[in-house]
Amino acid sequence: MSHAVHDTRPSGSLRGATLPKWFPWAVAAASTALGFGVSTAAGLHSDIQWALIAALLFVVGSYAVSAKVEGRRQARDRTATSLVWVAFLLAVIPLASLTWETVKRGIKVLDGYFLTHSMGVVADTEPGGGIYHALLGTLEQVGLATLISVPVGVLTAIYLVEYGRGRLAQAVTFFVDVMTGIPSIVAGLFVLSLWILILDMGYSGFAGSMALAILMIPVVVRSTEEMLKLVPNELREASLALGVPKWRTILKVVLPTSVGGITTGVMLAIARITGETAPVLLLVWGTNFINANPFQDPQASLPMYIYLQYTNGSEAAYDRAWAAALTLIAFIMILNLVARGIARWKAPQTGR
Repeated sequence: MSHAVHDTRPSGSLRGATLPKWFPWAVAAASTALGFGVSTAAGLHSDIQWALIAALLFVVGSYAVSAKVEGRRQARDRTATSLVWVAFLLAVIPLASLTWETVKRGIKVLDGYFLTHSMGVVADTEPGGGIYHALLGTLEQVGLATLISVPVGVLTAIYLVEYGRGRLAQAVTFFVDVMTGIPSIVAGLFVLSLWILILDMGYSGFAGSMALAILMIPVVVRSTEEMLKLVPNELREASLALGVPKWRTILKVVLPTSVGGITTGVMLAIARITGETAPVLLLVWGTNFINANPFQDPQASLPMYIYLQYTNGSEAAYDRAWAAALTLIAFIMILNLVARGIARWKAPQTGR
């Protein structure tokens, strides 16, 4: 006896109603307008307040309309997407505002003269002068900190990945983690007590470099350690199987494979310490004159220059402070671009 099989599925599409692609943009526009209207009616004059109201209305409105048309499951998905966009905007808008404000104020006096002259013959309240002495000090101090921290950080990471076993490796890892969270002022106080107060070596750019190196070492260790862990063990085993010693395997196989990532980590560590002010304030002090010797006498730096000019209070000093801040941001941006370029250049090449 045969039994007929009937298709009980609906003849239409299995997919429910779907909102158009322009729906999020429409909700965003409506939320912005409504948020601005609510803040105006409530007498709120802060842009942040009406923006937060608009963001809340955007999330609630997206969920309410989507739940009505598409169902609760799709509405929850749209809510998660809306929260991601709100978080993204909350992160980008302050950054873009900061960059715009710095460019707008810093471009007033930023020119070739400003970059090639110092403040040695110009009073802080007078227009003119430049940042050559501060830029030179920053380059020397950061360069010395890099020379100190990179060998120590890279060799420490090699030990942890290639040799580290037992309690010593655990202790080193623990102290590296602790150093990662050390405030810059603590590093400055340590060098101040040891180098200046106990050894009586005096204030200098090198003293600031040692504090910056303390802040830089854990970043270099962590980034190098992660890059070394990404090197496949098959490469190490193949080299060792050919009779190559372990130290030579690390030198000729492991490090060349991970050099792109290590260089990127070093560049990011340099960018992290370039703007530090507390160690420089404690150990380097500052001067309006050019001091090309980082091992003797106070030396200027860009963070210190910005601080001193802004606390001066005059209009000309404000303009110089903003121009120096723009220079510092540009310098860090260049370092990040160089790091990305090196990482792409040294990235492992896949087969064609």
